[in-house]
Amino acid sequence: MQLLKLTSAVFAAATILSAHPVAAQQNTDSAQLAAIVKALPPLAPVKVGQTAIPLPTAPAGYNLLLKGSDRMPVINLDGHVTTPLTDATVNLYFVLQRQSDGAETDVPMSVAVSGRYGAPQADQPFVIPALREWHGYTGHYTLTPKARVIIDPAYAAQLESVAQRLTADIAATTSTCKITYKTGKPAAGDIFLTLAGADANLGKEGYQLDINSAVTVTATHPTGVLWGAQTILQLLQQSPARNTLPKGITRDYPKYAVRGFVLDAGRKFFSMEFLRNYVKFMSYYKMNDFHVHLNDNGFAKFFGDNWDSTYSAFRLENSTYPGLTAKDGSYSKKEFIALQKMADSFGVRIIPEIDVPAHSLALSKALPAVASDKYGRDHLNLEPVSWQMVDNIFKEYLEGPQPVFIGDEVHIGTDEYDKKESEKFRAFTDHLIKYVEGYGKKVRMWGSLTHAKGTTPVKSTGVTMNAWYNGYAEPRDMIKLGYDLISTPDGWLYIVPAAGYYYDYLNISRIYNKWEPNMIGKEVFPFGHPKIKGGAFAVWNDHPGNGITAEDVHDRAFPAMQVLAEKMWTGYNAHQPYKTYLSKSKYLPEGPGLNLQHKLYSKDSILIAYDFKSKKDISGNKHDATTLVNGTIANSLKLNGGRSYLQTPVDAIGYGYTISFDIKPDKNNPANAVLFSGPTGAVKLLQQQTGKLGFSREGYDYYFNYSVPAETWTHIEISGDNKGTLLFVNGVLTERLEGAKISFTNTKDKIAKVQTLVFPFKYIGDTANAFVGELKHIRVTSIKK
Repeated sequence: MQLLKLTSAVFAAATILSAHPVAAQQNTDSAQLAAIVKALPPLAPVKVGQTAIPLPTAPAGYNLLLKGSDRMPVINLDGHVTTPLTDATVNLYFVLQRQSDGAETDVPMSVAVSGRYGAPQADQPFVIPALREWHGYTGHYTLTPKARVIIDPAYAAQLESVAQRLTADIAATTSTCKITYKTGKPAAGDIFLTLAGADANLGKEGYQLDINSAVTVTATHPTGVLWGAQTILQLLQQSPARNTLPKGITRDYPKYAVRGFVLDAGRKFFSMEFLRNYVKFMSYYKMNDFHVHLNDNGFAKFFGDNWDSTYSAFRLENSTYPGLTAKDGSYSKKEFIALQKMADSFGVRIIPEIDVPAHSLALSKALPAVASDKYGRDHLNLEPVSWQMVDNIFKEYLEGPQPVFIGDEVHIGTDEYDKKESEKFRAFTDHLIKYVEGYGKKVRMWGSLTHAKGTTPVKSTGVTMNAWYNGYAEPRDMIKLGYDLISTPDGWLYIVPAAGYYYDYLNISRIYNKWEPNMIGKEVFPFGHPKIKGGAFAVWNDHPGNGITAEDVHDRAFPAMQVLAEKMWTGYNAHQPYKTYLSKSKYLPEGPGLNLQHKLYSKDSILIAYDFKSKKDISGNKHDATTLVNGTIANSLKLNGGRSYLQTPVDAIGYGYTISFDIKPDKNNPANAVLFSGPTGAVKLLQQQTGKLGFSREGYDYYFNYSVPAETWTHIEISGDNKGTLLFVNGVLTERLEGAKISFTNTKDKIAKVQTLVFPFKYIGDTANAFVGELKHIRVTSIKK
């Protein structure tokens, strides 16, 4: 759906007038306005074939302005009606405006619109987000190896990339249908992609999907076709043989234009592979806005109140200030540009954020002259030297014919600066908005202007604000000032892993049953309000050093992504109670070819079993080991140190597992001798110089208070979930690495010590530092002890 226009149809005494671009707000002081609103008659139901809504007549001296609709493809801002497939309720947002003084008040109205096929059917196909309109036919379409993805030749240039991706994703989803794509005319069994004949009211993201003897996806824009393709893939994923679709027709389109996720990559580094996988993940669920928070810092109190040692990071390559870019993980300009281009092809916007003038310790470390002596070095001092540095940084990413930030929007931060300097802060913010806009970009910022009260004007026209906490930015006041809002309420949508405040995991049932983006803190706006552009949830990694891994973040973000996709595309779904949603959502992955939770599936609890009579997985799940290097198999696996391993087809084992094995190490194994290794870390016979069994991942090293004896067989079990990791020796619980805290000498506050492990399993042994000894009876189960 295209962004709602600020110009809309105006109805005054049945006469169309031009609308004012000022956002409407309730005028609670005007009893007269309230009385007039109360006297307005309800909207008459709309019948099939009716092309315009009958609007109530405003009394003399007043205008009734139609400003918003929560189903633009059914009723648009001109009052035009497109008959939906099934009966629908459309929420319209009017403003009653007094002509004498311009006083306004909200007039939300709902109207029942009859559908072509009558009431929605009870049994609708499950996808996330749920389809806005669906009518089912009888039977199923079956995808066969003879099927092809056919592109309408008139739109080959626009749709080839979608067709190419759809064929690859079908292959990844079905594993049996490796179909091809071409331009031409579809035959029975084909999947046809076209931009011809689409309803213009569907907008950029809407699409029509008709599933019959062939499958046809029609849209006005390639993004709509892409979303139709994702629906096909989710339906295939859930069919028993992953090759059938229920026959029927859908018109599907988003309720909100911005459906976002904010990732704090400043206080925790995420690999470029992780970001690229998240683009695919978000696209699968039609989430279109990936906000990457590129710089930040920890709290000084957890670093001895020493700003020099307080963790900080700026994640982008920077030439202007060579010391600015983080040493422990960063993105080159080239790969960040590639990420944005890749995201565009998946229907996802990358919104890069450089957070200033607070959260800016990385900047002041690179140029100490910009640090505030009064409020802490994470605050820039707002003197000319700070303005110049910030301008220079943004300039590096915005200037030239091929800028680093290639998208239309850039986020400038402006969060949580000390309010004692409100006027300076407001002047800085106004300058930075205009500076970034000078490069042709639209600006986003964090809500802060209620907190930073003052008289210095801050540009609002064309600026979008993340409304996160009403004490920092009262949303009704921000709308009066002219800002567009993205609903990002901390009390609903903030994940701060293992911090003990906000949410460790979002309250999914509460969100599903009670929240939509029109709710910001205690404020609830009418559906269809044109200034509420959408919503976003966020992961903030407030506690650098607490041991949280990318896998831990994903464990929290996955269920949140699913439910927020539902709430921001579909909104409240009366046809699908939460229990139904929850049970069915578990059958959908992160996307074709993705398994970021490292889940394995089995007919029972045994996932993998090696007895080492061969490389065969005797569980029956066909995870047979592959390559053996510098080792032998003869009723046990003998590894010889250094580059010595047995490779498996499984990179890692996700949470809710127990790995058991018998082990007989040789004498004199070196420090850091490895038992199991892979992309998620390493399990070590001897963790560093401790002599203890342990594991390492993402630069964190942990050990159990147990040493495996040499030259004798010992039965080991390691069991893990999202809370921690347990060790059992010969059937007895030896240690539980779970629930620990990190203390500090200068503060009573503590942070969590997260000792989780997504068990590495790509190599039994290691490509460089394997242990010397034998293993046998390796079992992987889906039961956490």
